[in-house]
Amino acid sequence: MERERIRPAVTSDVPAVKAVTDAAYRPYVKRIGVVPQPMEADHAANVAAGKVYVTDEPGTGSAELGDLVGLVVLEECADHLFLDSIAVHPDAHGRGVGRRLLRFVDAHARALGLPEVRLFTNSMMWENQEIYPRYGYEVVERRVDGPYDRVHYRKRLL
Repeated sequence: MERERIRPAVTSDVPAVKAVTDAAYRPYVKRIGVVPQPMEADHAANVAAGKVYVTDEPGTGSAELGDLVGLVVLEECADHLFLDSIAVHPDAHGRGVGRRLLRFVDAHARALGLPEVRLFTNSMMWENQEIYPRYGYEVVERRVDGPYDRVHYRKRLL
C-alpha cells in the first residue's frame, strides 16, 4: 500500500492548507523581516482554481491538519509550470515528503506537455538554495520584487 498520495485539494482541505503553509513558512518571518508571500495567499481561491495539490499520511493527523502533511501550489503557464509554493509541515520533515512533491511537480509538468518548471525562493531562505540544485534546478536570476529579494530557478525537463 502506498503510504502517501498526492491529490487535488478540495474545499474541506483549506484550513489544513493554511495551517501547513503557515507552519512551514513561519520560521522565515523573523529572518527575512516580512511575512512570506505564501502565508498571505488566498488559499480558498487557489483550491477552487485547482492550483493546490496535497499529500497526506493516513493515521498521522491532528484535529487542525487532518492527515495533510504537505502541499504544492502550481500555475500552468504557456511555456512552463510555475511552482508557486511548496510546504511541508515541520512535523513531517525528514520523511521524504518534499522529495515526493517535487517528483509530482515534474510529472505534472510533463503530463501537461510543458518543457520546464520555474520557481523562486527568498534569498534569505538558504535551505531552499541548497535543496533545489540537488533536484536539477538552476539559478536563472536574482531580482528584488517589492520587499522580497528572490532567487529564480528553472528545471528543464527532458
